Amino acid sequence: MKSDDVGVLREVQRNTRMAMKALDALSGKIYDDGLSVQAARESMKYAEIYNKATDRLIGGKAASYRDNGFQDLMLKGSISANTMLNTSTSHIAEMLIQGSNRGLTSMWKSINHHERAGDVSMEVAKELMDFEEKNIERLKQYL
Repeated sequence: MKSDDVGVLREVQRNTRMAMKALDALSGKIYDDGLSVQAARESMKYAEIYNKATDRLIGGKAASYRDNGFQDLMLKGSISANTMLNTSTSHIAEMLIQGSNRGLTSMWKSINHHERAGDVSMEVAKELMDFEEKNIERLKQYL
Protein backbone atom coordinates (compact mmCIF):
# COMPACT_ATOMS: atom_id res chain seq x y z
CA MET A 1 0.00 0.00 0.00
CA LYS A 2 1.36 3.42 -0.97
CA SER A 3 2.13 5.92 1.77
CA ASP A 4 -0.37 8.38 0.25
CA ASP A 5 -3.13 5.79 0.60
CA VAL A 6 -2.13 5.16 4.21
CA GLY A 7 -2.14 8.91 4.92
CA VAL A 8 -5.64 9.43 3.52
CA LEU A 9 -7.08 6.38 5.29
CA ARG A 10 -5.52 7.36 8.61
CA GLU A 11 -7.02 10.84 8.24
CA VAL A 12 -10.41 9.21 7.64
CA GLN A 13 -9.90 7.20 10.82
CA ARG A 14 -8.83 10.27 12.81
CA ASN A 15 -11.73 12.30 11.50
CA THR A 16 -14.42 9.70 12.14
CA ARG A 17 -13.02 8.84 15.55
CA MET A 18 -13.12 12.47 16.66
CA ALA A 19 -16.69 12.78 15.36
CA MET A 20 -17.82 9.68 17.26
CA LYS A 21 -16.20 10.91 20.46
CA ALA A 22 -17.74 14.37 20.07
CA LEU A 23 -21.19 12.89 19.48
CA ASP A 24 -20.76 10.64 22.49
CA ALA A 25 -19.80 13.62 24.66
CA LEU A 26 -22.78 15.62 23.37
CA SER A 27 -25.38 12.85 23.52
CA GLY A 28 -26.39 13.55 27.12
CA LYS A 29 -26.84 17.24 26.38
CA ILE A 30 -29.24 16.89 23.43
CA TYR A 31 -32.84 17.43 24.52
CA ASP A 32 -34.53 17.52 21.11
CA ASP A 33 -35.70 14.06 20.02
CA GLY A 34 -35.15 14.73 16.32
CA LEU A 35 -31.61 15.98 16.85
CA SER A 36 -30.90 13.08 19.18
CA VAL A 37 -31.95 10.59 16.48
CA GLN A 38 -29.88 12.52 13.91
CA ALA A 39 -26.81 12.35 16.19
CA ALA A 40 -27.26 8.61 16.75
CA ARG A 41 -27.50 7.98 13.00
CA GLU A 42 -24.42 10.10 12.40
CA SER A 43 -22.47 8.14 14.98
CA MET A 44 -23.39 4.82 13.35
CA LYS A 45 -22.38 6.06 9.89
CA TYR A 46 -19.08 7.41 11.22
CA ALA A 47 -18.40 3.98 12.74
CA GLU A 48 -19.18 2.33 9.40
CA ILE A 49 -16.78 4.61 7.52
CA TYR A 50 -14.12 4.17 10.23
CA ASN A 51 -14.40 0.40 9.82
CA LYS A 52 -14.04 0.66 6.04
CA ALA A 53 -10.83 2.65 6.42
CA THR A 54 -9.54 0.19 9.02
CA ASP A 55 -10.34 -2.81 6.83
CA ARG A 56 -8.48 -1.25 3.90
CA LEU A 57 -5.45 -0.47 6.07
CA ILE A 58 -5.40 -4.01 7.47
CA GLY A 59 -5.78 -5.42 3.95
CA GLY A 60 -2.79 -3.33 2.87
CA LYS A 61 -0.80 -4.43 5.94
CA ALA A 62 -0.52 -0.86 7.21
CA ALA A 63 -0.85 0.39 10.78
CA SER A 64 -4.01 2.19 11.86
CA TYR A 65 -4.21 5.72 13.19
CA ARG A 66 -3.40 6.02 16.88
CA ASP A 67 -4.83 8.93 18.77
CA ASN A 68 -3.45 10.33 21.95
CA GLY A 69 -5.28 11.01 25.17
CA PHE A 70 -4.51 14.71 24.94
CA GLN A 71 -6.75 15.17 21.91
CA ASP A 72 -9.61 13.41 23.71
CA LEU A 73 -9.11 15.60 26.74
CA MET A 74 -9.11 18.75 24.61
CA LEU A 75 -12.25 17.65 22.77
CA LYS A 76 -14.19 16.86 25.93
CA GLY A 77 -13.00 20.06 27.60
CA SER A 78 -14.04 22.12 24.60
CA ILE A 79 -17.48 20.50 24.48
CA SER A 80 -17.97 21.02 28.21
CA ALA A 81 -16.98 24.67 27.97
CA ASN A 82 -19.20 25.26 24.93
CA THR A 83 -22.25 23.67 26.56
CA MET A 84 -21.78 24.93 30.09
CA LEU A 85 -24.12 27.89 29.67
CA ASN A 86 -25.99 26.95 26.52
CA THR A 87 -27.42 23.52 25.71
CA SER A 88 -30.07 24.76 23.32
CA THR A 89 -30.85 22.65 20.28
CA SER A 90 -29.67 25.48 18.03
CA HIS A 91 -26.32 25.74 19.80
CA ILE A 92 -25.72 21.97 19.72
CA ALA A 93 -26.59 21.88 16.00
CA GLU A 94 -24.19 24.77 15.39
CA MET A 95 -21.42 22.88 17.20
CA LEU A 96 -22.09 19.77 15.10
CA ILE A 97 -22.03 21.83 11.89
CA GLN A 98 -18.72 23.40 12.91
CA GLY A 99 -17.32 19.92 13.59
CA SER A 100 -18.41 18.69 10.18
CA ASN A 101 -16.84 21.76 8.56
CA ARG A 102 -13.55 21.06 10.37
CA GLY A 103 -13.76 17.46 9.20
CA LEU A 104 -14.27 18.52 5.61
CA THR A 105 -11.35 20.93 5.79
CA SER A 106 -8.99 18.32 7.20
CA MET A 107 -10.04 15.80 4.54
CA TRP A 108 -9.45 18.32 1.73
CA LYS A 109 -6.00 19.03 3.18
CA SER A 110 -5.22 15.34 3.34
CA ILE A 111 -6.40 14.69 -0.21
CA ASN A 112 -4.38 17.62 -1.55
CA HIS A 113 -1.30 16.55 0.42
CA HIS A 114 -1.56 12.89 -0.64
CA GLU A 115 -2.19 13.43 -4.33
CA ARG A 116 -0.92 9.98 -5.33
CA ALA A 117 -3.54 8.14 -3.29
CA GLY A 118 -5.37 5.48 -5.23
CA ASP A 119 -9.04 4.96 -5.95
CA VAL A 120 -9.60 2.67 -2.97
CA SER A 121 -8.61 5.20 -0.32
CA MET A 122 -10.12 8.12 -2.24
CA GLU A 123 -13.45 6.29 -2.36
CA VAL A 124 -13.57 6.10 1.45
CA ALA A 125 -12.44 9.73 1.79
CA LYS A 126 -15.11 10.92 -0.65
CA GLU A 127 -17.77 8.89 1.16
CA LEU A 128 -16.85 10.64 4.40
CA MET A 129 -16.83 14.06 2.76
CA ASP A 130 -20.22 13.48 1.11
CA PHE A 131 -21.60 12.35 4.45
CA GLU A 132 -20.24 15.46 6.20
CA GLU A 133 -21.86 17.73 3.60
CA LYS A 134 -25.21 15.95 4.00
CA ASN A 135 -24.91 16.25 7.79
CA ILE A 136 -24.51 19.99 7.50
CA GLU A 137 -27.63 20.23 5.34
CA ARG A 138 -29.67 18.06 7.73
CA LEU A 139 -28.49 19.99 10.78
CA LYS A 140 -29.44 23.42 9.38
CA GLN A 141 -33.08 22.80 10.28
CA TYR A 142 -32.12 22.79 13.98
CA LEU A 143 -30.46 26.22 13.92
